[in-house]
Amino acid sequence: MPKAIVTFEDIGISVTVPAGTRLIEVSEKVGAGITYGCREGECCTCLTKVISGYENLAPPSVLEDQVLKDNMVPRHHRLACQAQILGGEVVVKPA
Repeated sequence: MPKAIVTFEDIGISVTVPAGTRLIEVSEKVGAGITYGCREGECCTCLTKVISGYENLAPPSVLEDQVLKDNMVPRHHRLACQAQILGGEVVVKPA
């Protein structure tokens, strides 16, 4: 199974995870500062800035894309509850 490396800039921790893992799952396990109120992409509390490796995330789903547009979220931000890591390296921090 392909692997990816995720770095949480806020706490300075890098972890190797299986491809397909959502950012929020990794954040919970390592104690990163990404907060959330749901996992359905409706609240936008888990907004996360992708510092590098944006191309290593799956494209936003229709639901995530709509939430990002409705909230006028800046470029290179994703909902951690929705963003799936495809591989490579990704560096993130809470927005």
